[in-house]
Amino acid sequence: MVDWGPVVVAVVLFILLSPGLIIQIPGRSSFVEFGNFQTSGISILVHSALYFAFISIFLLAVGVEIYIG
Repeated sequence: MVDWGPVVVAVVLFILLSPGLIIQIPGRSSFVEFGNFQTSGISILVHSALYFAFISIFLLAVGVEIYIG
């Protein structure tokens, strides 16, 4: 059986933490903006750090495992 947990967690976090798609930290006019479909270099850096932190928590500390088959 194959463990699909890391794949599912990575894809979901990538979609949710794409800068400007749902939320952008920091925004262009305020600290947090929602659904503006724009991005900046600083927000890419912040979202990358958040992605790394969340994926480390979910895969290493929590140990999400999904087995299919």
